[in-house]
Amino acid sequence: MYQPHYQRQAAAYRRVDVETLVGSANPHQLVALLFEELMRNIQAARGLMEQGDMGGKGAAIGKSVRLLEEGLKAGLNAQAGGSLAASLRLLYDGVIMRLTLANARNDAALLDQAAGLIAPIRDAWREIGSQVPADTHRTH
Repeated sequence: MYQPHYQRQAAAYRRVDVETLVGSANPHQLVALLFEELMRNIQAARGLMEQGDMGGKGAAIGKSVRLLEEGLKAGLNAQAGGSLAASLRLLYDGVIMRLTLANARNDAALLDQAAGLIAPIRDAWREIGSQVPADTHRTH
């Protein structure tokens, strides 16, 4: 698919900006970035679904699932996190299920449910962010 020059440039600047954020972020901030990217992708999937762009919707949902599986779930520390980590794992699995069904059924309500489940966790993570020292290890 052809992209105009200015769109390619904008995409390149966004990649550099994200890479800079990731490179300078502490572990807590990295998890916050995962939450933000996850929410952006869920919202993008909803918009693409409404536009009838099934390929784009599928790609956005696929990225959301990868963020959950490879980012948020993979970062859980069952030993240090105990029952909280176990609860988060179950929550993330439920969100993955909703995203998968939303994709298969083309159901925006399931995308809304997924976002609704993640939003309070993301917001709580933001709240404690100012209380986390820069050298804290990820145990979310």
